[in-house]
Amino acid sequence: MTHNFHPTMLREYDIRGVVGDTLSDKDAYAIGRSFATLIRRAGGKRIAVGYDGRLSSPMLADALIAGINAAGVDALNVGLGPTPMLYYAASTEDVDGGIQITGSHNPPDYNGFKMVFQGRPFFGADILAIGEMAAAGDWDAGEGTSESIDIVDAYVDRLVEGFAGGAFRIGWDAGNGAAGTVIEKLTARLPGEHHLLFTDIDGHFPNHHPDPTEEKNLADLRKLVAEKSLDFGVAFDGDGDRIGAIDGEGRVIWGDQLLQIYAAAVLKDLPGATVIADVKASQALFDRVAELGGEPLMWKTGHSLIKAKMKETTSPLAGEMSGHIFFADRYYGYDDAPYAAVRLIEAATKLGQSVTALRGDMAPMVNTPEMRFQVDESRKFAIVDEVLNRLAESGAKVDRTDGARVLTDDGWWLLRASNTQDVLVARAEAKDEAALARLLAAIDEQLALSGIVRGPQAAH
Repeated sequence: MTHNFHPTMLREYDIRGVVGDTLSDKDAYAIGRSFATLIRRAGGKRIAVGYDGRLSSPMLADALIAGINAAGVDALNVGLGPTPMLYYAASTEDVDGGIQITGSHNPPDYNGFKMVFQGRPFFGADILAIGEMAAAGDWDAGEGTSESIDIVDAYVDRLVEGFAGGAFRIGWDAGNGAAGTVIEKLTARLPGEHHLLFTDIDGHFPNHHPDPTEEKNLADLRKLVAEKSLDFGVAFDGDGDRIGAIDGEGRVIWGDQLLQIYAAAVLKDLPGATVIADVKASQALFDRVAELGGEPLMWKTGHSLIKAKMKETTSPLAGEMSGHIFFADRYYGYDDAPYAAVRLIEAATKLGQSVTALRGDMAPMVNTPEMRFQVDESRKFAIVDEVLNRLAESGAKVDRTDGARVLTDDGWWLLRASNTQDVLVARAEAKDEAALARLLAAIDEQLALSGIVRGPQAAH
């Protein structure tokens, strides 16, 4: 028995597809069988499985578990919940790996798989191996068992363990994503006053798309914070591993700005520690970490890539522009948005300032949000290579950590290919509006040379 995946499904750090088009229960079975074979050959016996609130998730979970069992490996089904709850199970239960079924922040008809293998991220060549094994039918056979457990309360207990924060008035927007139940239970355990939005888990996402990095998706939270004069608000993506935030004045606190707040708190306890951020992060963040006595490190975008770099450098804190925040000082080093919300309360308490004041104190930078534009999947990496080649010929100052981050007298601009979607991502940051306009013109010029036109985007 062999199986071939649709060529767009196997990504750099997860597996994703459109249900009924590029992704089916047969794919889920093959993923389970291949992953379980790898676990078994590494001496493992049991895999934790979780899933998000998408309509297709229970069906895919059943097929995945069938594949795991067919390889002679047992499955521990932790059920419906956010991705970090699955990571928690993989860290604390007697298992050798874990798979979360989730479409993350993609549209409702998408779904996919995020994996952890014996405590380490599973990505890149690992994911390609899943495809190669399935195509060759290189699978172990056996009869595994399946057991279901409820770990929601144990997970929430861990989120508040050792909590050292004060009482604030906070808005929480779960976006009908998989973290809804966890947020209800978590806020009941925290001091202060909590106002909740859209905690019903609903794969139709009836209120807004669950991606807190897009400002339009924060409109309901902003309205709530304004109407009730709350201290700040937090929002979560579809599978609860990315956080968004606004301050008491309704200003967005972007991922790299949140990281500035967290870094100030963490570096009080761990002076000189390495703080990692991805290539999309503001120069203001790297400068601030250095100013606080920390060691700033720029790294590639992608939760698996960041987690691997954290282990390598023993960094206690890392984050991405997209709202993935990783704590390894008193936690497990994976991206957990409910935990990041708890740590925001703690950071404001520790630093003795409101979240609004912490946001207001940041160095003003003129920059764009992440600008995304659709390109053909087969062209996205090629375009970045073309741009890099032209920049090399022109003698530009380029950081190639992940795509092209170009430094000029005006500031910097970035162009990279998304590993999860058929898009190119650009960002620019400058000292003033005129300089930003020049950086955007440089991006447009490079894109035009590769046959791409960038749509209008706002700066912030």
